[in-house]
Amino acid sequence: MSVPVIVAIVIAVLILLWAMGVYNRLVTLRERMLNALSQIDVQLKRRYDLIPNLVETVKGYLKHERDTLEAVIAARGRAVQAEQRAAANLRDPAAVQEMFAADAALSGALGRLLVVMEAYPELKADQRVAALQEELTSTENRIAFARQAYNDAATQYNIYRQKFPAVLVANSFGFQAAPLYEIQDEAQREAPKVSF
Repeated sequence: MSVPVIVAIVIAVLILLWAMGVYNRLVTLRERMLNALSQIDVQLKRRYDLIPNLVETVKGYLKHERDTLEAVIAARGRAVQAEQRAAANLRDPAAVQEMFAADAALSGALGRLLVVMEAYPELKADQRVAALQEELTSTENRIAFARQAYNDAATQYNIYRQKFPAVLVANSFGFQAAPLYEIQDEAQREAPKVSF
């Protein structure tokens, strides 16, 4: 073999090793991001299981707030369906975005329910309601942490995916950008008004 052939083989092997390293790093980052997304899924399922118990417990107290209860039940149904579609294909950005939007709608409906519950002192005194409310609050905190972890993992993946020369490998092998969890309802960005 001639020297130019050996040099060409060495260069080809180095390029191949480099591409394999970039590909493996992309796979690692993508799987970390998907794992973080799965953690959101776990916490959302926990929330979905708590909501029917909370609704049933407060139903008797909130007879005049039927619209609020029905909004929570409907939002939960939509969120569960969107979560199931996203869980079936975590790599589909549209399904993940749909899950994020349904989750935001459910958060808004739950927020309205909790505000309504504050107006009923006998409801606040009920131990079952207090326990469920505490469990739901804990779950909401876990969801917030899981969202943050997901966004961190998705951002790390997206940044690496877009850097040169990794972008060449990412585009060649179909690594798609990961959607971030963002506020869907602009009203949620506004600071709450508090008056004493």
